[in-house]
Amino acid sequence: MGQDSGRVDADPSMRWNGWGDPAKAKDLPLAVRALLPMLLGRVRKPGPAIELAHVQLDPPRLTAEDHAAFSAALGPTNIDDAVEARIRHAGGRSTPDLLRRREVRQEAPDAVLRPADHEEVRACLDIAVARGIAVIPFGGGTSVVGALEPERGTHHAVVSLDLRRLGGLIRLDEFSGEALFAAGTTGPEAEASLSAHGFELGHFPQSFRYATIGGFAAARSSGQNSAGNGRFDTMVTGIRVATPTGDIELGRSPGSAAGPDLIRVFLGSEGIFGVITEVRVRVHRIPRDRVFESWSFPDFTSGAEGLRRVAQQGDGPTVIRLSDEAETAVSLAQVGKIGRALAKGASVVTVYEGDGIAERRARASIQLAAAGGVSAGEGAAEDWLKGRFDGPYLRDSLLDAGVFCETLETATTWSNLQTLRSAVDSALKDGFADAGAKSYIMCHVSHIYPTGASLYFTVLAGIRSDPLGVWNVVKARVNDAIVASGGTISHHHAVGRDHAPWLRAEIGETGVRILRAIKRELDPSGILNPGAVIPIERTL
Repeated sequence: MGQDSGRVDADPSMRWNGWGDPAKAKDLPLAVRALLPMLLGRVRKPGPAIELAHVQLDPPRLTAEDHAAFSAALGPTNIDDAVEARIRHAGGRSTPDLLRRREVRQEAPDAVLRPADHEEVRACLDIAVARGIAVIPFGGGTSVVGALEPERGTHHAVVSLDLRRLGGLIRLDEFSGEALFAAGTTGPEAEASLSAHGFELGHFPQSFRYATIGGFAAARSSGQNSAGNGRFDTMVTGIRVATPTGDIELGRSPGSAAGPDLIRVFLGSEGIFGVITEVRVRVHRIPRDRVFESWSFPDFTSGAEGLRRVAQQGDGPTVIRLSDEAETAVSLAQVGKIGRALAKGASVVTVYEGDGIAERRARASIQLAAAGGVSAGEGAAEDWLKGRFDGPYLRDSLLDAGVFCETLETATTWSNLQTLRSAVDSALKDGFADAGAKSYIMCHVSHIYPTGASLYFTVLAGIRSDPLGVWNVVKARVNDAIVASGGTISHHHAVGRDHAPWLRAEIGETGVRILRAIKRELDPSGILNPGAVIPIERTL
């Protein structure tokens, strides 16, 4: 089985009411503070955030018999109903999650369970079914779509199933280029264990430092190296899952025509069908060389054309990202370049890794230049790589300063990219304007395909009161615009509870019936993550 790392909670360095390592929390850069009034007007700074010791929770709903059953299965030290443990498992890291963490009264799971292996996960599910207890699988706690809300549904209690004790590299097949991991292994732990053998997975989402291998699979994650290494779901070659009605192990060979690919049923399922306990993935030798180059474009449109040309030519950079004029300006302001920040222009970052870099770079450069790009040297690309996991810290600093900051993402075809971008941009601006708030919208493309690309939006807004209420209205308006404009409701953040009402519009009524049928077969009592992913059934 996987190696037990001895950790007994969600990563202790993760802030309970913010992102990441508390030691890395910082004030807004002076240049950004100078820029904010120009963008949003005067913003009222909120009072200090509540301290963890002052948070109020309802008493745990587990009965003595429930507690005893889980304690017998896991050992008494691996069931925890202390206030701090419950709060740390009370949701993910979206802006609404963090705004709720600032309130005195909060919702939280009734206990945190910490199984050590597949068999203990299996035992927890059996107990939960027998005793009518909802179960929320919990990896790194980085969901931004409401997938970790402690919803009980029709059950009398809800527990968080913390999978972080299921950690470690179980097996590496160097000859075949495959690695088997326990699902609770974090991104850094996976890379460190592979690096010792000269291999890497090469999957680097912004949540990399905290998210887990099982979480990558359950959310169909896409990392920043996707242009070269692909999405995480393309890396998965096998999985092991515990469901309330039985176990399943999938992935006998690299390719198969033995019916529909059942691995895909669980990739993106966010814990509603079963708990992923092991994941087998494709790995590769650590690249020996890395080359950086940044590019300047007159505007987002010409930059997008450059990315389209590179994507359709193939065999380009490992990383390629396009920031629109607004995001480029804020990025420059963060490093004190206010003058350049006020100028127009979009920017592209490229990183090349592996073999044949000179040839790949030359071919991509021809396409980027043909679209109007001008090479700007290595500096900006190197700076991006150094800080690529630190964006959420800036979000927390903005919230502390009274500025609402949130992200959302979608994807579509190249021919529809500008239409979708315009629709989302308008929905955001008009939605905040109707609430009397000024806003500043940034957009980047971070994942490209021969047929299309993702769009990732970051919005800043000067909301005077009730930011959660205002955002709920604006986000619904944006989701409607995405559906109406032919985009996907989520490219890589997943569905959770936040996007579930719009899933029917994307996959159709028949698609929803298929998901419900799988749910009824694998989880007939509905204990797993109630309310997530599948839209609530309508009643007449």
